[in-house]
Amino acid sequence: MTRLGAAAAARWPWALVPGAVLGAGLLLVLGFLGASADGADRAALVGFLEPRLAVVVLAWAGASLALGVLGLRLHEALIAAPRRLAERARVVVAAFDAPLPEPVGHVAADGLLEVVQALAAERRSLREDMQRQVREASRDIEQERNRLAALMSELTQAVVVCNLDGRILLYNSRARQQFRALSDAPDLAGGGHALLGLGRSIHAVLDRALVDHALQGVVERLQRGAADPAVQFVTTTPGGQLLSVQMAPVRSVLDGKETPAASALPALNGFVLMLQNITRSFEEDSERDRQLERLSEGSRASLGALQAAVEMLELPDLDARSREGFQAVIREEVARMADRLREVSRQTTGNPGTRWPLSDMRGRDLAAAAARRLQSLDGLQVRVDEAPADLWLRVDSFSLLQALGFLGGRLHDEFGIRRLSLRLSRAERPEGTGGAARAHLDLVWAGQAMSTETVMSWELDPMVSTAASPGAGTGTALSVRDVVDRHGGAFWFERERTRHEAFFRFLLPLAGEPEGAAAAEPARPASRPEYYDFDLFAASPQAHDLADTPLADLAYTVFDTETTGLNPSQGDEILQIGATRIVGGKLRRQESFEQLVDPQRDIPPAGIPIHGITPSMVVGQPTLAQVLPAFHAFARDTVLVAHNAAFDMRFLQLKEAGTGVRFDQPVLDTLLLSAVAHPEQPSHALEAIAERLGVAIHGRHTALGDAMVTAEVFLKLLPLLAGRGIVTLGQAREAAQRTQYARLQY
Repeated sequence: MTRLGAAAAARWPWALVPGAVLGAGLLLVLGFLGASADGADRAALVGFLEPRLAVVVLAWAGASLALGVLGLRLHEALIAAPRRLAERARVVVAAFDAPLPEPVGHVAADGLLEVVQALAAERRSLREDMQRQVREASRDIEQERNRLAALMSELTQAVVVCNLDGRILLYNSRARQQFRALSDAPDLAGGGHALLGLGRSIHAVLDRALVDHALQGVVERLQRGAADPAVQFVTTTPGGQLLSVQMAPVRSVLDGKETPAASALPALNGFVLMLQNITRSFEEDSERDRQLERLSEGSRASLGALQAAVEMLELPDLDARSREGFQAVIREEVARMADRLREVSRQTTGNPGTRWPLSDMRGRDLAAAAARRLQSLDGLQVRVDEAPADLWLRVDSFSLLQALGFLGGRLHDEFGIRRLSLRLSRAERPEGTGGAARAHLDLVWAGQAMSTETVMSWELDPMVSTAASPGAGTGTALSVRDVVDRHGGAFWFERERTRHEAFFRFLLPLAGEPEGAAAAEPARPASRPEYYDFDLFAASPQAHDLADTPLADLAYTVFDTETTGLNPSQGDEILQIGATRIVGGKLRRQESFEQLVDPQRDIPPAGIPIHGITPSMVVGQPTLAQVLPAFHAFARDTVLVAHNAAFDMRFLQLKEAGTGVRFDQPVLDTLLLSAVAHPEQPSHALEAIAERLGVAIHGRHTALGDAMVTAEVFLKLLPLLAGRGIVTLGQAREAAQRTQYARLQY
């Protein structure tokens, strides 16, 4: 059955019935004449018609054809065009920004269209005026909202706001980073977000019983009238991380006033969680305690031996040989104690994360700021060597710039150095070590060297201003050594005799480069077939459980795939998966999944102009066996939505056995839902639906771009479905299954 089969089935009676009626009428007239005539007249009539039968048939065929064409035009003008007009008018009613219908070429319908367009224009004008007034009235609220958003984004602590059921309502960027570290899902395409997302449950990280217990503690504090009803607890995550959690209540508001605390749990509509991962600091504290315990135990024995030796040395009649032996014991025990102290000092220092708040800073920016600081000193010229663009540092920039200014001033004042260079590079990590990645920041000068004693003196002296460098140290009591300790790094002096250069070197911790948003790809022509022979309507327990749930109350994962070809059963593979989420009736663009996939086969050249994915782009990318678990975690507890979903689901279904990942949640297809909402429209391609509904298309034929367009189309289809009485998931699936497109093959 072809794509046009359903439309032809509705039109063929208008083309064939007029000819059939004309033929039946002609036969009826001839039969009546033959029955009413006598034998001679009947013979004359037959003799007259027999040689002219071909002419009669041709006349009937021509008249039938003309009447059929007229019937088709009447069907188009009186039935099909008004129905399409009605569907487009419903779109305008449901979506204010949808394009107005175009004239259909029928006087009565076009007259009605003018009325619809006038009403729609007036409605849009009223809506714009209403929105303007609402914006003016809510300006103060918007300012408060922006302040809250700015505050949340700048907090260094992870903050998550949940309703009483533990569903996440709000979170900040720090929480996003924290949850990525907590997730046991593959860290692909932001796969760490599998634990975090609007509408997801906090119980994926925190045990429900623990959260309920803490919430009960908050309620009890509220009932006692405590000024600070927050509670704090420490817990472990499923991944073995140790979290310190502080819970504070979100109180209900009625008529602009908070409900009284005595009403207990009904007074709350949610809670705020402030989370801090204390795994590393706990391990370091534990190791420090173990080192101190070993030091104490070892020192106790040494002190006992020392005390005994001292007591023996106090004896007046002790012979010289014994005295020398006890003195050797004292020296040995003192040496042992000194070794223990040095070992403890070495193992309990150098933590870059717990000594001072450090911030991420691009290496080039730090070098440029240091150069400006040094050039402000009288008579100093500073050159900055080119630093890698992707090198980011985690530093306390203020104190580090103080240290560089102090050292530059001392070089100028005491040795007459007038030219300095700043050099920044990655430090090589010794093989077999698990230490953090570091960078070298060198302050370089030519010629003059110095003694180790001078370097140590400068390292330990307070960084105060000198005559030639006003403000260089700003009178701080910090030393260069203090600054280095803040960073958990190191500082030393080196000479390069071949270059006649010397330099101070800082060893600093590296940070990761912030991720940037990928640019949208240009739109490309359509390629994939619209239908595929695959059953979307196989019942699953989750589909049964959610059948009576309103569509507006569900959370959705809207996804799309780009593939090497159109035949998954014949070896074509997925090249890219893109997805976004809809929660609370809104598209959450910031919660997205986009990942290239190594198909482990050649990419046909004919498909590259369509999806834009070249072989070089997938080199080194994860395989589908790695990507599918991450995508499965991202889509957990949601309804899947796609355009021509059967095509994408077929690829996923064929990988179930090999990956052990099964997508058994309900699936909705915007292709089928569009056919439900607009049965009279000639096309249900994604581009055609988007044009009808006023959805702008960006990044067509990229997986994430198509997923975004599909999500916007789906949101605009919901009110149209509601207008037809389709408001629950079960009703939407049943209506989609009844469409003529549900079982078509290509």
